Amino acid sequence: MFLEVYGDTLCALVSAAAMASTGHQVTLHVSADSVANKLDNDDFSLREPGLAALMLEQKRAGRLVVAPLSVLPDSQCTVLWLALAPDALEFAHQLMDSLPANIDPEFLVVNQSTFPVGTTEALQRGLLNRPGADSRFGAVVSVPDLLTEGAALSGFTRPTHWLVGADMPWASRLVAELLRPFNRRRDGIMQMRPREAEFTKLAINGMLATRLSYMNDMANLADSLDVDIERVRQGMGADTRIGEAYLYPGCGFGGLSFSRDVMSLASTLHHSGLQAQLLEEVLQINERQKETLFRKLWQHFDTQLEGRKVALWGVAFKPESARIDHAPALKLIEALWAQGVQVHVHDPRALPALAEWAGERDDLVLHDDPYAAAAGADALMLVTEWKSYWSPDFARLKAEMAVPLVLDGRNVWDPAFMKGRGFVYYGIGRR
Repeated sequence: MFLEVYGDTLCALVSAAAMASTGHQVTLHVSADSVANKLDNDDFSLREPGLAALMLEQKRAGRLVVAPLSVLPDSQCTVLWLALAPDALEFAHQLMDSLPANIDPEFLVVNQSTFPVGTTEALQRGLLNRPGADSRFGAVVSVPDLLTEGAALSGFTRPTHWLVGADMPWASRLVAELLRPFNRRRDGIMQMRPREAEFTKLAINGMLATRLSYMNDMANLADSLDVDIERVRQGMGADTRIGEAYLYPGCGFGGLSFSRDVMSLASTLHHSGLQAQLLEEVLQINERQKETLFRKLWQHFDTQLEGRKVALWGVAFKPESARIDHAPALKLIEALWAQGVQVHVHDPRALPALAEWAGERDDLVLHDDPYAAAAGADALMLVTEWKSYWSPDFARLKAEMAVPLVLDGRNVWDPAFMKGRGFVYYGIGRR
């Protein structure tokens, strides 16, 4: 089939590459500054595992072509795939309006963008109401983006399940055919109405955020009760009614899509006339949790922080990402700055994004080496659990630091081990 994929999102790049790899002819439409335009040189900055290699392979094979967003779908197009940013809803409607009147009877539009609930149905109306168009031709389906940054390509090619929202049987069958190469182990396609698929995606992220915030509340309570939250977490996860996923307490969650989806769900509840008390509390807990390491530092030094040097390991909102959208590190850094602290930061990928966010400042120093960031520091805060931070040279780290104080925002280090190596250790609910 001939697919035209529109969007600068990670979802767009992954979908285009994966679909091209199964033999489809794919045109990926992106903006001028998209990383997709830099596939043939060393400036391709997206570090998603396996994605760059697959995109380059498909481009060289001639199955993947990169084109500007402004270029309209080709007349050969049989599937229009929308993986646009949330603020591109108007552009999505413009694409519907631009389609010729004589499209194929089974012309398919796949909406993988995170737009408000009900958007797929609105796009369907726009498709059918074009001047001169046959109202029997074409369908818009919802296939929500369930990808996880850092494992996006494997999440598309080896998914646990797909949500497919379609009102027309032939459209459901065509989507199943498109996804067939990634749906062989078992049938993971869950059929539902378009708005049900859209809402399910938001509800999933709302539930995950609720579990995270609940565990953070429990970790804070564990601190006051002299309880080790790690034992509690293992006990909870062993209960099959609860399970182990998303029970890890920490210093808050971030990420553009995850945070935005939770806020969108809360907003949807509010505008429907219902109370969004639970989700609003989830978001408030998360914002408070982003400052938990700062509060521990504040208490340790008896509020005397001015002039101190603090090192941060990790500022990306999650490992394997170069993005800092809503990252806990940002709020933490601002709190440190407000107390006159000089902040030294290391992160394997997110330093350029942090530099752009912060601008030129005397109280922020970025380091390519984690030990250089910790040299002379009064405290080290581990904020993002990159694997390279799990087992550093602790003897060297202690020797480099002015004060051997570590604040583990992700509970990756063992408290007894750290204390045995001469560190003062604070975790999230650990003892």
